[in-house]
Amino acid sequence: MHFPEYYSRVLITGGSGFIGGSLVRRLLENTRAFIFNLDKISYASDHTSINNVLSKLGESASNRYKLLKVDLNDPDATLAAVRAADPDLVFHLAAESHVDRSINTPQCFVESNVKGTFHLLEALRQHWDALPNDRQKAFRLHHISTDEVFGSLGVTGSFNENTPYDPRSPYSATKAASDHLVMAWHHTYGLPSVITNCSNNYGPWQFPEKLIPLVILKAKLNQPIPLYGQGLNVRDWLYVEDHVDALLLVATSGQLGRHYCIGGSSERTNNEVVSAICTIMDNIDPAADPYFNLVSYVSDRPGHDLRYAIDSSLITQELNWQPSRSFEDGLKKTVLWYLNNMNWVHQRIS
Repeated sequence: MHFPEYYSRVLITGGSGFIGGSLVRRLLENTRAFIFNLDKISYASDHTSINNVLSKLGESASNRYKLLKVDLNDPDATLAAVRAADPDLVFHLAAESHVDRSINTPQCFVESNVKGTFHLLEALRQHWDALPNDRQKAFRLHHISTDEVFGSLGVTGSFNENTPYDPRSPYSATKAASDHLVMAWHHTYGLPSVITNCSNNYGPWQFPEKLIPLVILKAKLNQPIPLYGQGLNVRDWLYVEDHVDALLLVATSGQLGRHYCIGGSSERTNNEVVSAICTIMDNIDPAADPYFNLVSYVSDRPGHDLRYAIDSSLITQELNWQPSRSFEDGLKKTVLWYLNNMNWVHQRIS
């Protein structure tokens, strides 16, 4: 793994979330950097996977890791956390991310995704301005966003770095706003920044409100598997460890002021995803009836985008990245992990 040693102090916001936790674990296992995890510890946060790695690696890793329990909505606490971390590199992942929740409670999405990003940017601007010249030149902020800011595609075409923003839900609108704030601070104040927009992530340790772990849980409990509309919405699926590979490349080698789109090249309708999960479970954990019989089609949610797809050619050409896992292999690994960790799943939803 390529990771320059001059990034010796790394601040990760939302490091107790699904993607953030994967990034924290990777850096603990493969670098000597000091890792600061700024996380407010919400309902979807979980520290189990990080604790497992810290236990495995021992004192040397524990001495390089610190959890900063801070809500980005608190500007004073955010500034204090940035000063304590004194970072050379920042990954900003902290965000409310569940579309259904954004429809029901949009205010918390505005507060976390927009105001929280603003407070972080102001704290980082003060920090960056005060750095000595050599550290100031090396400093980077990597803001992690979503393909949902681009809106909805028809049956053809793909999102790329030149696609106009067209968010359709409170979640995607607040993420779009945070993207614009980051680029404004880059162009106005010179804060060295880069943005990535990724497709749907999946893999172990994801909170079971998301589609793939939710389907596994419902099937295992022999409960109805809810599927919006007719299950024809299309998403591009990206295994989380492949995403972490891309994040590290962009953060350390991407061109400042640029957007990079990261996709898994694995478009599937929701029907196809659920069917694939059910087939895997039919083979390894069979029930009396095929699991797909549990599917229950429910009314579509408001503003539900029809199709997302990403053209990742820029990051492939510039940084030689491409996903290393097929959807079939990644999905099987994910299903097996959840079936072997149902105690953790039940703890998360209790």
